[in-house]
Amino acid sequence: MAESDMKTELYRLLELGVYRLGSSNAIFMDPVRVLGSSYSRFRVSPCAYYSRSFESKTRGETAVSVNPRKRKLKQRKSYSLNERELIADQRHQEARPLLLGAYEAFLGAGDLLSFLPDIKGDPRSSVENEHLVMSVGKETELSFIELGSVWQAPLYEISLHFRGQNKLAEEGEGSSIVQYSERKLVPVFNNLVINETSEDVEAEFLGSLYIIPRESCFHMSDLKQIQNLVPAQSGQGFNLIVIDPPWENKSAWQKSVYPTIPNRYFLSIPIKQLIHGEGALVALWVTNREKLRVFVEKELFPMWGVRYVAVFYWLKVKVDGSLISDLDLFHHRPYECLLLGYSGKEGVDSDHHLTFEPIPGNQVIISIPGDYSRKPPVGKLLLDYVPGPKPARCIELFARELLAGWTSWGNEPLHFQESRYFLRKKIEH
Repeated sequence: MAESDMKTELYRLLELGVYRLGSSNAIFMDPVRVLGSSYSRFRVSPCAYYSRSFESKTRGETAVSVNPRKRKLKQRKSYSLNERELIADQRHQEARPLLLGAYEAFLGAGDLLSFLPDIKGDPRSSVENEHLVMSVGKETELSFIELGSVWQAPLYEISLHFRGQNKLAEEGEGSSIVQYSERKLVPVFNNLVINETSEDVEAEFLGSLYIIPRESCFHMSDLKQIQNLVPAQSGQGFNLIVIDPPWENKSAWQKSVYPTIPNRYFLSIPIKQLIHGEGALVALWVTNREKLRVFVEKELFPMWGVRYVAVFYWLKVKVDGSLISDLDLFHHRPYECLLLGYSGKEGVDSDHHLTFEPIPGNQVIISIPGDYSRKPPVGKLLLDYVPGPKPARCIELFARELLAGWTSWGNEPLHFQESRYFLRKKIEH
């Protein structure tokens, strides 16, 4: 890539959060900057988002060295791959040249590599113009999963604070500007909570503060209540559906990060009823387990009425540019897959061309990972392939954060909306 092109892409990264790596099929993404476009009075805190990537590894290294015998036994252990594992390894070998090519393009972008150590900061901002958003009360993080499962759940309300218009109020002989603010109490569980305004809204729930982006809404419930999202008319359905299911995962279970769900439960998700009348693009995050891939291809997509068309890869790197693990490490690949498919009746135009846009597959998204299982915000990268009217009606299922213009559903869509993940801009208009 020419030096001028690198400078252009670095500018795009600072402004939009995306850096296209020359003529390769790869891009580097800074999720913090991509998410930032959803907010006007706040921005996502880079330190909070990347806390896991920048934390000290000293304690972990010490823990390994105290039991060298266990480490030697682990290194000696070897076994032959079973039939399913051999198929998974074959998938990996097919993707390997693609991933290596994308990674080499990434390593060749010198200005991008120089930028990575400073990704926690923003050279355009100063501490004088923003500060951490302080919670209004409790410091401990709430468990929406637990709260939503108790009998009192229907009684819990969230308080939305809307900024009002500035109005002129009389004060004796003079006048002054008074800012009016509307406070709205609504049920937080099993209810569509909406911010229809064009700016961020602060919300208070049980002593904690949450940031709701503009023109967004969320429905917090368990899987049994998902039918409440089905629109009354097909024209009100969604034409982009991003899904990040809590697949059964030994690592998630051991770390107690979130409760997982047996695969068969996902068959009941009413994708056919959620899609727009003109069809939808469905994007599904999956792990590299072959059992899961077979389930999606043979059972889940057919049940949902989704026709598989392409796969994107998310390649994870560290701040120094190295992969988070060896590319060929069987049980801990440094990448995940996003399976793409179309749902709905596919039409034919006057020239007998299919109306669904072809998707160039095998694209690679490179980024530094955030918190455990937090995926990069890929919605904007998919909009060019979304069928139906514009702007697209977008929904994320099993969401743990909110996006401007999107509907988010799950049992904890406010997880990453807690105020500690944000900075507040002091200068507000």
